[in-house]
Amino acid sequence: MSAKKNKEAAAETKGPKKVPTPRLMERYFKEIVPALSAKFGRNNILSLPRLRKIVINMGVGKAITEKKFIEEAVEAMKTIAGQKPVVTVSRLSVAGFKLREGQAVGCKVTLRGKRMYEFLDRLIALAIPRVRDFRGLNPNGFDGHGNYSLGLTEQLVFPELNPDKFTNVQGMHVTLVTNSGSDDESRELLRAIGMPLRQA
Repeated sequence: MSAKKNKEAAAETKGPKKVPTPRLMERYFKEIVPALSAKFGRNNILSLPRLRKIVINMGVGKAITEKKFIEEAVEAMKTIAGQKPVVTVSRLSVAGFKLREGQAVGCKVTLRGKRMYEFLDRLIALAIPRVRDFRGLNPNGFDGHGNYSLGLTEQLVFPELNPDKFTNVQGMHVTLVTNSGSDDESRELLRAIGMPLRQA
């Protein structure tokens, strides 16, 4: 058997590489869950508010005239999220905006599980502190069903993006979807996780 085949056989027997548990995910189960349980007086973990998914969305208006802008946005989001985004297309034609039905106008990605916690950790610890003149997140960004949305004016607040490579300043929306259905419970969850919400 050749050396190459030996390596392939060894790789197969090892199985898939184990991904380490993100530190925020560990903190959620070790510290945040007991704190929320005590605050709400519930012993059933499944009844406590928790994150279900995070949706990141970029609307790229410049893509109507230049296709390269959508490609750059997809590459930036892939780097930020660690997952390939889906390109979103227009559902209507709008002559005033020179927009045709089915034309690429943005991209989005949905994160769950470990990737969700990794992204949220980087958002809180690295990206948000780099926002210019930051004075805390809007406490009224809830939708009435326990989900929270925030907007970033430029993608370069994420340090993993090279400013020389991504020249087009592009904003994004980040939506944190929870299971609670209550804005007040979700607010407690996000504050416990470390989201810097301003006092209402």
